[in-house]
Amino acid sequence: MNITGIIIAAAVVGVVGIVIGVLLGVASEKFKVEVDERVTLVREELPGNNCGGCGYPGCDGLAAAIVAGNAKVDQCPVGGAAVGAKIAAIMGVEAGGGTKKVAFVKCKGTCDKANTQYNYYGIDDCVKISVVPAAGAKSCSYGCLGSGSCVKACQFDAIHIVDGVAVVDKEKCVACGQCVAICPRGLIELVPYTAEHLVQCNSHDKGPDVKKKCDAGCIGCTLCTKQCEFDAIHMDNNLAKIDYEKCTNCGKCAAKCPAKVIL
Repeated sequence: MNITGIIIAAAVVGVVGIVIGVLLGVASEKFKVEVDERVTLVREELPGNNCGGCGYPGCDGLAAAIVAGNAKVDQCPVGGAAVGAKIAAIMGVEAGGGTKKVAFVKCKGTCDKANTQYNYYGIDDCVKISVVPAAGAKSCSYGCLGSGSCVKACQFDAIHIVDGVAVVDKEKCVACGQCVAICPRGLIELVPYTAEHLVQCNSHDKGPDVKKKCDAGCIGCTLCTKQCEFDAIHMDNNLAKIDYEKCTNCGKCAAKCPAKVIL
């Protein structure tokens, strides 16, 4: 190839590059999406755990939702009130100041209280155990399987298995909801941090059946409901359930419970 051919080839490549650059520039201007600078500012205040506890796909999704008005400024469970206040300042509004919540495991069926139906040998994972015949060693089909799927899901070291039952550390829990989502038996719920009395059972069996399977289950006797002066506790299909909006933490229900399943 002579020098003229090389020059022509280089010129063609250069011209093509310039044309493509111009076209890309025009396209970027024509199709660009305007981003509210507040999205960036809000995102910078979020902790970056991307846990999904806020209900959105990561911190980027929450930041966009807050700016769009689809999420509360204090919706990040990890950041809590402190981060909520900073975001509120960016958005020019006041933080909601909602009640702090924590996860709670509705089971008291520890190894010494829950009866077993057979010895289980297999994968130590609640989600997998829940689909094997009879769903694990414990007789109660509502109780904690004790194999720690919730522990693995928690990014904050706030939940551990103690004597066969998952237990939440209130001080570490940020109410991200990952343990709630992973539990195959729906045993975990988010409750107010200030709640002092909670029902440590999830069984909807009738009293005699409960006692055959566990020494620490709600027997549906209704004595707790009769003690409450604030209409804060009722029976839901043989299981006592507390309305935390009405509960005053008086403790009368816990004192009267014969099975001692109310904290």
